[in-house]
Amino acid sequence: MKRLLLALICFCLPLEYALAGSQSGGEKHFDTEELVSFAKSVEHYAAKQGARVFIIGRVGQPEDKLPDSIHFTHTAVAIYSAITTDSGETVNGYAIHNLYQLPGELDKSELVVDYPVDFYWGAYELKAGIIIPSPKLQARLLQAFANSDNEKVHNPNYSLIANPFNNQYQNCTEHTLNIVNSAIYSTTDIEQLKANTQAYFSPQSIGMSRLKLRLGSWFVDEVSLADHKGKVKTATFTSIARYLEENQLLKQAVILRAEQPPTSLL
Repeated sequence: MKRLLLALICFCLPLEYALAGSQSGGEKHFDTEELVSFAKSVEHYAAKQGARVFIIGRVGQPEDKLPDSIHFTHTAVAIYSAITTDSGETVNGYAIHNLYQLPGELDKSELVVDYPVDFYWGAYELKAGIIIPSPKLQARLLQAFANSDNEKVHNPNYSLIANPFNNQYQNCTEHTLNIVNSAIYSTTDIEQLKANTQAYFSPQSIGMSRLKLRLGSWFVDEVSLADHKGKVKTATFTSIARYLEENQLLKQAVILRAEQPPTSLL
């Protein structure tokens, strides 16, 4: 009986729960040269567009394992910065500001700065999401990070499918949305940010049965449905791009693949 129950759990539990979270590092799926080349191509593309700040996405598992509505599994903010290398040299490049799950405690998160090669180290696809906000919003985002607003809107209680309309849990994409809204509305008041999110942001419905979601919330620490009522919806990379577009705050949203021209995200 116990074996049958375990088999049922394994059959019903979506693979996404084990692989699609916001974790740093991970198993490398491409040669280091390929990763470095791709990471540089993402930086070069953003720099050519004049992006001082952009929102970046990666695919953390095989795309055929993702729900239909999810195209990227990790979202962060990249800021053009002066970076000090291990050798002490100062170079210009993009520092990526992430919300990552804590190793060994996946229902908790921390804020970590890494760089494009680190960001794509464990990616399953050499595919980047690039959202470039309007110049005015970029300037506001720079000010928000200078004021450490990303820390002020961080909730360390992590859920993979966090509800963006409340602050009970948070994932990387909701955290990014919080930062964007803190820049738009010039506030870090969470209640105000959530009220504005409720009024103007359209989250993505998860294309997965509630039974699978419920089983996931029972057996995987990093998944909870406690912050949801009714249909389960969450913030996604694409829904952030659409939100900016609808409010005339988007300069460009593209998908970049290795050795291919960029394609439109929306």
